[in-house]
Amino acid sequence: MARIRNMAKGPEAIIQEKIIAKLRYLKWSVRATHGNMYQWGFPDLFAAHRYFGQRWIEVKDPNRKGNIFTEAQHEYFQELTAVGCGVWVLTGDDDDEIAKLQGPANWWHYLGVMR
Repeated sequence: MARIRNMAKGPEAIIQEKIIAKLRYLKWSVRATHGNMYQWGFPDLFAAHRYFGQRWIEVKDPNRKGNIFTEAQHEYFQELTAVGCGVWVLTGDDDDEIAKLQGPANWWHYLGVMR
């Protein structure tokens, strides 16, 4: 079984662990990404499912206020979108949040919404 990356237990880390567990239960293959000086702006998770395809997932705390994307994320998410690769934002592991993965990419819905 693959490991969940070792993260500080902030709100988004806790949400991310729950999302990973739920997606694996639902038969998704999931990998956490790791940002560093060479790899920045990546979404938090890459997931793939036999029927729903591949998804880049950005995990966000629903209680966070202000700009929720870093400058690098904003830039890279636009680049991914321009080449036809979506980014999905999830704020929890409940059924409504997970169901978002069956619809169109939604990251741009969060531009300015949580300010």
